[in-house]
Amino acid sequence: MNKIIALVLLTLVATIAYSHSGHTASDGCHNERSTGTRHCH
Repeated sequence: MNKIIALVLLTLVATIAYSHSGHTASDGCHNERSTGTRHCH
């Protein structure tokens, strides 16, 4: 049972941490419109 819970939690964390694709510049960065900041993948 603990292994199942751990697997579910790891899957959720991996899903949340998954970097999105998007129109990135040659350096792999792009502007985040919602926050007005620039971030890189």
